[in-house]
Amino acid sequence: MSSEATPIQGSRPMTPPLPSAGSPTSPVSLKPPANRQRDRSPSPMRGFLIPSPLPTRRNRTYSATARASEGPVFTGVCKCFSRSKGHGFITPSDGGIDIFVHISDIEGEYVPMEGDEMSYKVCALPPKLEKIQAVEVTITHLKPGTKHETWGGHIISD
Repeated sequence: MSSEATPIQGSRPMTPPLPSAGSPTSPVSLKPPANRQRDRSPSPMRGFLIPSPLPTRRNRTYSATARASEGPVFTGVCKCFSRSKGHGFITPSDGGIDIFVHISDIEGEYVPMEGDEMSYKVCALPPKLEKIQAVEVTITHLKPGTKHETWGGHIISD
């Protein structure tokens, strides 16, 4: 008996297939095609400006808006406000604890500064509705002698 394999009649010869140009094992197919840009997945922000890292205004739920609109209007003075953080506090004119205010609840064109007089309504904060937040906040009088910034970034001096 010989150690060579003899083909069976009617069967194909047992030779390994030669790699073709389109074969995944072909060295030609492992090289990237010349002069071809890699297709990038389309970005939803392509063609738009990069959004600001500053917090933006958000919409309050209807139920919170309805609860706030039913209440009385209070007055106070801005204790502090951080535009980069997006929140601050108002000291009520009748005394009491400071009230939290969020950037989304401030109406008007100016960023609040320390000492500005403000009018606002209050709304209970979920989930336990134990703490309150100022909503529908409007700056009634700007503190004289201070530079104020608009939401667009322009500086206005009194």
